[in-house]
Amino acid sequence: MKVSPWHRLLRQARPVAAASRSANANLGTATRAFASSSSSASGEGAFEGVVIKNHSGRHAVPQQKMKAKAPVPFQYQELFEHANPVDTPYYRLDDASEHVSTFTLPSGEECLKVEPEALRKLAAAALHDISHLLRPTHLGHLRKILDDPEASDNDRFVALQLLKNAVVAADMVLPSCQDTGTAIVMGKRGQHVFTDGEDEKALSHGVYDTYTLSNLRYSQVAPLDMYTEKNTACNLPAQFDLFATKGNEYHFHFMAKGGGSANKTFLYQQTKALLNPKSMMDFVKASLLQLGTAACPPYKGALVIGGLSAEQNLKTVKLASALYYDDLPTTGNELGRAFRDIEMEQQILEITRNLGIGAQVGGKYFCHDFRVIRLPRHGASCPVGLGVSCSADRQAKAKITKDGVFLERLETNPSQFLPDVTDQHLEDTNTVEVNLDRPMADVLAELTQYPIKTRLSLTGTLIVARDIAHAKIKERLENGEGMPEYMLKHPVYYAGPAKTPDGYASGSFGPTTAGRMDPYTNQFQANGGSMIMLAKGNRSKMVTDACKKHGGFYLGSIGGPAAILAKEAIKSVEVIDMHELGMEAVHKIRVENFPAFIIVDDKGNDFFSEWLG
Repeated sequence: MKVSPWHRLLRQARPVAAASRSANANLGTATRAFASSSSSASGEGAFEGVVIKNHSGRHAVPQQKMKAKAPVPFQYQELFEHANPVDTPYYRLDDASEHVSTFTLPSGEECLKVEPEALRKLAAAALHDISHLLRPTHLGHLRKILDDPEASDNDRFVALQLLKNAVVAADMVLPSCQDTGTAIVMGKRGQHVFTDGEDEKALSHGVYDTYTLSNLRYSQVAPLDMYTEKNTACNLPAQFDLFATKGNEYHFHFMAKGGGSANKTFLYQQTKALLNPKSMMDFVKASLLQLGTAACPPYKGALVIGGLSAEQNLKTVKLASALYYDDLPTTGNELGRAFRDIEMEQQILEITRNLGIGAQVGGKYFCHDFRVIRLPRHGASCPVGLGVSCSADRQAKAKITKDGVFLERLETNPSQFLPDVTDQHLEDTNTVEVNLDRPMADVLAELTQYPIKTRLSLTGTLIVARDIAHAKIKERLENGEGMPEYMLKHPVYYAGPAKTPDGYASGSFGPTTAGRMDPYTNQFQANGGSMIMLAKGNRSKMVTDACKKHGGFYLGSIGGPAAILAKEAIKSVEVIDMHELGMEAVHKIRVENFPAFIIVDDKGNDFFSEWLG
């Protein structure tokens, strides 16, 4: 058998006693030398490694310089140690389990064989479940808002709408949010789990099945060149992070991450100066305000301090916001393990309750839950990550074992979290009913009579246009074509619908983040369009200034209850322009009793300016 140069090199390397080091120079091209060491637990000793000679026969690195004393003995520490197991309820996917079997190696180890169809069916089921159902703990937090006497009327109103939305979505027809997200799959495959090696392909097929066969939205766009993009029309590609581990089980975490909450992920490169209580809390409060309301609070927040890299920090933020690391230790150690700081979690949660932002439109519940994780770091780097999981809290665990394929059981009966009594005490009797089917000047004249924070009930016609449509309208204006008539006559709703189920007037159709349309506002209003804008989240000062200058308004819709809006408020939908854009096309919709609030008025007042500047 032919011996490679590398194997020949290793054969020549051999341990020698410390007293014989002077003779090592004659042992060939390489010698592995170990110094004798004491057996003390301190781990002190010398290791000379593989000694390489240069072409002249001399050592490229003098042997005496290869010596190094280890200050501590080797000890492996799992960075994310599963110290406090969390009880997760599962149910068995019988059809997927048919494609799982076991076999035994000659050495006696039991192995798992997982066919591609098992992965496909698991991914399809997981994405379908998380698009419609929530964890019972999440629903319980919403119910606590209703029961809290310190919650504002707006807090309770939003929480009630989100619970009602969960009830509608649990029928498994309308997804809980119109932005059905990017599919993100993390898997940890044991060394005794055998597949065909194309796990991502099989999982992708399952993602494809759910998005194309359910009433979900296609949000992924593929770059054709640096500036040209096209919707993939199936919501692929998905994101996969697959790892190897020990054992004969395959464990997963599935997530659907919408653009709103993904965009509220922040990385701050800090220093050691941050690591004291006062500096930390000052930093946290300022950073929380940057989150704003565009991602549909009440949030589940996550703060991660440290990390061996920036990308590790941000990945930990995402998984912490999904409660994936709830089983971590609650203390650190000298080996650098990650841990949860439960005391700081409560401190930050209290800060969020005193900000005044509340569940979107003022109150106590900006966040309903929070996680803080501390990681080791390079001494010259201190990354800090902040992120949220929004009110569409979409994730689930899964596992494949010798007993079959199992998926986390989410809540199929969210109605049990609704109040036992009538919710009339949660409805604002001062809600202003606004008829939109009048000349724009008449609607503006009515709105100017009311202050910011006023709750509205809108009935009439809305134009739906978002990012790409705004860019194309801007091109028309700059080419001298003028503002489209539909933008002159009607308010504009920033949104993009999911697919419409059979027998429904609309698919899930909640608002998108308003801030992305801020750069267009002044130009559009100067040309008579966008005089009344409807969306979610806070706006920049340029919008406040434009509304004051041109007499416009920005109305805030509740972010999150997309399914209930589709079922109860949206009566008809039709595409009227830019048909080729799919969900980004311009739609005309008719609504009845569509809930909204005055956020920015024609006098330069902005509801969020008190907290967000």
